[in-house]
Amino acid sequence: MDEAPYADQRPRPRRPVRRRTPRPMNIETVQRWVVSVILFHVGSVPAVTLAVYSIGVSHGDFGKGVGLWIMSGVIGILTAAGILAIHRRSLISLWLVLGVLPTAVTGFYIFR
Repeated sequence: MDEAPYADQRPRPRRPVRRRTPRPMNIETVQRWVVSVILFHVGSVPAVTLAVYSIGVSHGDFGKGVGLWIMSGVIGILTAAGILAIHRRSLISLWLVLGVLPTAVTGFYIFR
């Protein structure tokens, strides 16, 4: 069978591929991101661990559980504030809510 009459048999010219040239990244920017990722890991692990551990402790001794729960919130806020300071942002920011997130979630299980 013949091909459809509307099919173009001529080869189409290829368009040149435009490649973006990567911008050179400033070494200070890379250092800020590396330090902030390390701080996030070092600060979030204890905050989340204390928040989760405070649930179990609060069933046996409510005062100790609440103390651990508050410590997790303080560590989370300090971690978020440290990351904001590394990137030279204002410390009064909605990003601080992320530091309190593990504490807020586990607070439901402690105070129920």
